[in-house]
Amino acid sequence: MATTIPNHLLNDRYWKGLLFLFNEHPKLKKCFTTKYFDLKNGNIKVTSLKRLSDPWSRSEKVMLNLALHLFNERYKFNLSDLDSLDSKNMNLAFKAMKMRFL
Repeated sequence: MATTIPNHLLNDRYWKGLLFLFNEHPKLKKCFTTKYFDLKNGNIKVTSLKRLSDPWSRSEKVMLNLALHLFNERYKFNLSDLDSLDSKNMNLAFKAMKMRFL
């Protein structure tokens, strides 16, 4: 992302896991642009991201849904969906969850 991430977001428990996943997951990283994120004002275009993810694989959608849930629990996430992840993505998911909940 061309925009610098403000420090207050890097230290915010709701943003931390989301930012981590969007920086570390290859598919999410491609979407981490000002088209979907207004970091200055703390906004995410969730509907647009969900629409973009329609053709993605199940595991890619799981990572997006987890990132959004870590940001705001209004975006529901089923823990059983983690079963669809390979070990690399499972590791990313658990790291992101630790950032949010510990």
